[in-house]
Amino acid sequence: MSALYMIVGTLVALGVLVTFHEFGHFWVARRCGVKVLRFSVGFGMPLLRWHDKQGTEFVVAAIPLGGYVKMLDEREGEVPVDQLGHSFNRKSVRQRIAIVAAGPIANFLLAMVFFWVLAMLGSEQVRPVIGAVESGSMAARAGLSAGQEIISIDGEPTSGWAAVNLQLVRRLGESGSLQVLVREQGSTVDSPRELTLDKWLKGAEEPDPIHSLGIRPWRPALPPILAELDPKGPAQAAGLKLGDRLLALDGKSLDDWQQVVDTVRMRPDTKIMLRIERDGAQIDVPVTLATRGEKKAPSGYLGAGVKAVDWPPEMIREVSYGPLAAIGEGARRTWTMSLLTLDSLKKMLFGELSVKNLSGPITIAKVAGASAQSGIADFLNFLAYLSISLGVLNLLPIPVLDGGHLLFYLIEWARGRPLSDRVQGWGIQIGISLVVGVMLLALVNDLGRL
Repeated sequence: MSALYMIVGTLVALGVLVTFHEFGHFWVARRCGVKVLRFSVGFGMPLLRWHDKQGTEFVVAAIPLGGYVKMLDEREGEVPVDQLGHSFNRKSVRQRIAIVAAGPIANFLLAMVFFWVLAMLGSEQVRPVIGAVESGSMAARAGLSAGQEIISIDGEPTSGWAAVNLQLVRRLGESGSLQVLVREQGSTVDSPRELTLDKWLKGAEEPDPIHSLGIRPWRPALPPILAELDPKGPAQAAGLKLGDRLLALDGKSLDDWQQVVDTVRMRPDTKIMLRIERDGAQIDVPVTLATRGEKKAPSGYLGAGVKAVDWPPEMIREVSYGPLAAIGEGARRTWTMSLLTLDSLKKMLFGELSVKNLSGPITIAKVAGASAQSGIADFLNFLAYLSISLGVLNLLPIPVLDGGHLLFYLIEWARGRPLSDRVQGWGIQIGISLVVGVMLLALVNDLGRL
């Protein structure tokens, strides 16, 4: 079933985002008087095709990894004399800039629509209350403590842990001060705290911002009673059974499942001794933990889980917006995520953020499937983020991308004449090499995550 969700989710995601991107080019081209020869979603052999009254061929092709809009252009073939006025290359620089920029802009507008819908649907968010702070950690040195609620980070409100994580991600690889506003339990007064960053998590392959500060989010206590077992996991292999209660791990008593998670995570490929209670009797069971994660950042794996418990109502807040307020929220989230995407690319370029964080088609397909299976809200959120990524990446000043064409046209606008065909040809060759290189790197990262 998960494979079906992955296939359908990926096809829907790519279909929607590519169609809107190319429709942006198509719509503006038509308004500028350019004749559009073909509007294709996908590449390769056409599966469906039809023509409209203006002679444009619409195609749904077999390989759903992109699309294109083919326009009448003298550089690509002979154009009849009576059609020269409808040729793309005969249009003014401003019109060509508008046509090329319309694709990425369509992606940003689509993301705004998705975020607008999500804002009206509303969401349940866990209040960002600190459950524990590690002794000697950055959070502890700044005066953060259990029971405090994080109200804002660097002046940005944090309504839930997702917002906290987002604000921290923006500071990865940086140095300087991190401003945190907290509120004590039962108080209405906010207190400032300052954390000092020094190339924080620079180059980390799998950064965990909240955990690295020494903060453990508050969560309801989970009794360490096994309710799930991975059939191929270490727990099953060691003879643990559903209903077993974990009493101690290597002699250290256990009261909460999180203690098990924290200990196991730090001990990959390690033999541990679990004391369990089964049918009123206490038994010692040796377990050899497995390893998960990348080689440079492995984590231990037990292959067991417990039953979830309900959260106290006071720890959950409902966040929703009316139709008009949701427009502003949609625009704000689109702007924030666009800046974060661009900033992350810059940090990768300068080594502040590991290129291991770059994802390719395999990861996108997995996330598409997981979000589709999780529900409409998660899938819309995924579509919005992916649409923003597509818009930002296409605006990069790399020849063969929309941003590269925009760069050529802006130079033409400034100089009063276009760059020579030779220079543009060199640029396109360099652009193709860069794009292919990045795609291969993303694919290697995907395979490594498998």
